[in-house]
Amino acid sequence: MIRRALLSVYDKTGLVEFAHGLTDLGCELIASGGTARALSAAGLPVTQVDQVTGFPEILGGRVKTLHPAVHGGILARRTPAHLAELASHGIAPIDLVVCNLYPFAATVARPGVTEPEAVEEIDIGGVTLLRAAAKNFESVAVVCDPADYDAVLREVKAKVEAEVEPLNLNLNLNLDLNLNRRLALKAFRHTATYDAAIATWLAGRGAEEQGSGGAREHDLPQQIILAAERVQALRYGENPHQAAALYRWVGAAPAFEQLQGKELSYNNLVDLEAAWAMPGEFAEPAVAIIKHTNPSGLASAASLVEAYRLAFDCDPVSAYGSIIAVNREADLALVQEIGSLFVEVLAAPAYTPDALAWLAAHKKNCRVMVARSNDFSRSGAHETTEVVTTSGLVLRSVAGGLLAQTPDDRGVDESTWQVVTQRQPTEAERRSLAFAWLATKHVKSNAIVFVQGTATVGVGAGQMNRVDSVYLAARRAGDRSRGSVAGSDAFIPFPDSIEAAAVAGVTAIIQPGGSLRDAEAIAAADRLGLAMIFTGERHFRH
Repeated sequence: MIRRALLSVYDKTGLVEFAHGLTDLGCELIASGGTARALSAAGLPVTQVDQVTGFPEILGGRVKTLHPAVHGGILARRTPAHLAELASHGIAPIDLVVCNLYPFAATVARPGVTEPEAVEEIDIGGVTLLRAAAKNFESVAVVCDPADYDAVLREVKAKVEAEVEPLNLNLNLNLDLNLNRRLALKAFRHTATYDAAIATWLAGRGAEEQGSGGAREHDLPQQIILAAERVQALRYGENPHQAAALYRWVGAAPAFEQLQGKELSYNNLVDLEAAWAMPGEFAEPAVAIIKHTNPSGLASAASLVEAYRLAFDCDPVSAYGSIIAVNREADLALVQEIGSLFVEVLAAPAYTPDALAWLAAHKKNCRVMVARSNDFSRSGAHETTEVVTTSGLVLRSVAGGLLAQTPDDRGVDESTWQVVTQRQPTEAERRSLAFAWLATKHVKSNAIVFVQGTATVGVGAGQMNRVDSVYLAARRAGDRSRGSVAGSDAFIPFPDSIEAAAVAGVTAIIQPGGSLRDAEAIAAADRLGLAMIFTGERHFRH
């Protein structure tokens, strides 16, 4: 049974009630620092840790529980040899450890926190207590979450009421062993999460060991330590037979807040991530309309309403059941323009009160999301089916491990552009080509986009060859392809794609270049009177 418990907690939620319950069941309480003061103030009998160790707290409380009189009592197996050794040193066993840790993640998340302030929130004694008790789960219960207090009290009470005396010293009558295992697992997860938060913070302070390769390797750590907590259970995954949940990096703030609408699904969240990255590429008001992580329409204009109309016109059929993201405050004019269109999710950095009132009255099921931050930095662009860690790496799971890369955060740098054709693009074409180049970043490869002004008029996504993407974009655009420009996320390997674009009415093309057949592509563009720019970089999105 639980005869002796050590309590040392930062989060004192439910502490006094739990300690009262233990005392009522005949348990002796040992506590340190602020925990001991809180219990004493509640009128509970408590033994200070320094009375157990015979040694005072030192270094301003940095060292309290790190002593054989504490850890011997926790780590001893309930065998004759171990118990005899404890007795020879005047140490009594400790059957229950209740501990949670300093709020390191919350501290480093505060704006302006200094390095010394963060370092002081690195818990040492608490982590050691948890690991010691969890290691000896056959004999010791460990509680790191106040949510488990009631279950532990029920189990202790059941043992007391059974009035069973141990027949030998090897018999464990503390708590149910399966419960102890679950509590130990929770404790190890708690300390692993805590250590991951510290490691991530230190890496962010420039403490990461660098590799021996080139500069690009130096952007990647030698190890990736991940810690995420489940924040929302989802109805199912991509399909109903798949279980799913939303996890958030420990210490990270929520990216969005849901203001109204139905519960978010797994697919909603994947599409929302893709949608949110697109308008942030543009300084002017911009609207992205997303289906299955690809834009069915993307446009920027003088106002959100105008941008929405242009994006919608790119593919009105696919806009049904879409995700819409905008990079300005959503106002009444915008939501009324969206009107009766079925929209799964609407995301914006903010909403006017009359826009929210209209949405509540006319689109109750639409999931209305507001971003926690108005930062549309390109460095925040996310990869669909991938995750971005708190250290900025983009990760994707593979069999047996992870792939990691730095984000594709390149914008438009016209100083690197090379006009490779006889005809120079006009200023209007250059503006549209810049828009097309940004749009290709967000279309699954092989990606081709047709653009008029600063709006997509045709999108060809995810095809197995590039010329099929051209045909698809041209079919989507119809007559609007006449006088449009085209963007390609990777080099165009054969003249057939250029020829198909020219037949559709494209007048200028932007692409990375770098194919062994670049000369053939340039010759085809010259023969057809097209202007073509090489950027020297690509934007694959798999």
